[in-house]
Amino acid sequence: MAKEINSLKELISWSYANLARSHSALDEGCVKYKVHHHMIRAKLYKGLVAGSMSMGTLFDDEKIKIHNGGHCSYCGSKENIAVDHLIPRVKGGGDAGDNLIPACRSCNSSKGGQDLMEWYEKKKDFPPLLILRRYLKVVYRYCKSNDLLDTTLDEAEELELPFDFKLIPRVLPPLQDICLLTSPHS
Repeated sequence: MAKEINSLKELISWSYANLARSHSALDEGCVKYKVHHHMIRAKLYKGLVAGSMSMGTLFDDEKIKIHNGGHCSYCGSKENIAVDHLIPRVKGGGDAGDNLIPACRSCNSSKGGQDLMEWYEKKKDFPPLLILRRYLKVVYRYCKSNDLLDTTLDEAEELELPFDFKLIPRVLPPLQDICLLTSPHS
């Protein structure tokens, strides 16, 4: 579906709604989307843009971080775990817990000063949905706190943002090519 996206709010909302659609399908063990998955996306997107719905709390993401048991959020390793910034400090990402996830030193070093989507783009890979969900929440909060949600994509081109909005996915890979969370056994 080619969705017309005009503002940062619409872009983030569309990506988040697509993520919710995929998450629901994966939770159900589906290999193809069903009608109700598309309905989830449509309702959530409309609600997010209208302001009648909101993204889930970061509390759910924190529970996942704890449940993952100190494994690297990217590769699943338990060795040399450190903390990584989804949006790096050199780009204006904060040290707040919502921007931090566990990562092994190898992945953290490889990612360096790139934001999450830049790094995955260079790896020609796609992040696990639950990491992408956290990232979208961080980006949304940044845009909201800086009064940028209604900024058009053309206007955003001229801004120095700590993330590359062009890398926020409008379309997710097929269900068989995505995962919810990098497991310790990947």
